Amino acid sequence: MRSEFQNEPILRFRSEADVDAQRAALARLHAEAGRDYGLVIDGERIVTGASFESTNPNDPAEVLGHFAKADPALLERAIASAERAFPAWSHTAPEARARILMRAAGILRQRRFELNACLILEVGKTWIEADGDTAEAIDFLEFYAREMLRLSDRQPLTSWPNEDNDLTYLPMGVVAVIPPWNFANAILTGMTAAALVTGNTVVLKSASDSPLTGYKVVEIFEEAGLPKGALAYIPGSGGAIGDLLVQHPKTRIVAFTGSKEIGCRISELAGKVVPGQRWIKRSILEMGGKDTMIIDADCDVDAGVAAVTAGAFGFQGQKCSANSRTIVVKSRYAEVVEKLAAAASALRLGPGEDPATQMGAVINQKSEASILRYIETARAEGGRVVAGGRKRADLPGYVIEPTVIADVAPTATISQEEIFGPVNAVIQAADFDDALAIANNTEFGLTGGVFSRNREHLERARRDFHVGNLYFNRKITGAMVGVHPFGGFNMSGTDSKAGGRDYLQLFLQAKLVSEQV
Repeated sequence: MRSEFQNEPILRFRSEADVDAQRAALARLHAEAGRDYGLVIDGERIVTGASFESTNPNDPAEVLGHFAKADPALLERAIASAERAFPAWSHTAPEARARILMRAAGILRQRRFELNACLILEVGKTWIEADGDTAEAIDFLEFYAREMLRLSDRQPLTSWPNEDNDLTYLPMGVVAVIPPWNFANAILTGMTAAALVTGNTVVLKSASDSPLTGYKVVEIFEEAGLPKGALAYIPGSGGAIGDLLVQHPKTRIVAFTGSKEIGCRISELAGKVVPGQRWIKRSILEMGGKDTMIIDADCDVDAGVAAVTAGAFGFQGQKCSANSRTIVVKSRYAEVVEKLAAAASALRLGPGEDPATQMGAVINQKSEASILRYIETARAEGGRVVAGGRKRADLPGYVIEPTVIADVAPTATISQEEIFGPVNAVIQAADFDDALAIANNTEFGLTGGVFSRNREHLERARRDFHVGNLYFNRKITGAMVGVHPFGGFNMSGTDSKAGGRDYLQLFLQAKLVSEQV
């Protein structure tokens, strides 16, 4: 348990055994398509009269499952169950709670290809993107288990004569966990694990686009020995139960990852004290980004273009850290535009189920329509589409070509608003100072990067590029648990630094006991 944390290696599917195992898992999931799945409250599966479907974005006709919808009455039941479970779970030894996370990590390794298959079919990930998601979920379980043991040790305090002083961290109550669909395994698992290992109980409202993956994760926690009631699973629309979950007087913490608009609403609702509420509710908010790579005059342009291509079009640009803007100093601008357009056009499109696919469908029809509108807006505002720009009508599902738009103004719509799709806006800067000013001109502050050999410029960016995660001479996506604690500034959230040493303290409250001796 106290062994040093090490990140889970990502499979590259170079071995025939791994390829065969992943194909078999996909075949099993196809065979299970159309099953009914209930809510999970107090360990009981509950089927309701209303349900919704989870479909395959690369083949929308395929219904992967029918999921029971939670209503206000069932939400009330789920919160009451979590509240009843809290005293026993909160008094469970931290070592015992950590062991459950470690067992869950082991089970997830055993079911790795099954969870990968869920991500490939339910949200449209490629094989490697799916396995990266699953590996990150394993990392969160392993890392937070060890972090809980560190926080449960006797905490260092300044000594004082004739006193025994002791600071301990206590769990807080019922946590509402509201994860996104884009990292349907990793972020859901990480947020849930953090809340549970600290001794809180959880009401988990999974995203409507990824309920199957969430259900499988709940199964893993149950198999690992989590007691009944400690984790309730209530998929359903945010409109029906989201506000009620956030506002409920028994909800102690709201942990959310998603859009700026919903995050701001949660912040507002959680800040209002309602009758029966005995605390100031805590919100842990991880929101959107408008993430920028600066390409400086003195740099390896080919490496920069490769990094932008990976960051902009990996998982169809559907990452809050996605490289959606590329700011290039004037002397390298034409070269970068040409090479980036060629790199984007060379990507292989198709269903994520095909291991050769590099980019598949976006999550749903609504997202597809929104992305296409942004591309048309960019054209109308003077942008020049140099690669992509269209829906691929010859492919099934919601496939949009990887799109590069040059000559974008720093204040243009696609330079300011999060698109969440495979669109990269290229902006020309007069020099590095201008590039840095443009990079900071949005309301977000999540990830950013600089490709440069100029040490003075890198150090200036270290000081003045206002983002939570800044990367030099590498891509700006792919934060690793324990290596790159992740979270952003401004409208990107509360800079909660998931996967870092201070994250679990957001789910705890400190108590000092002083005894005169």
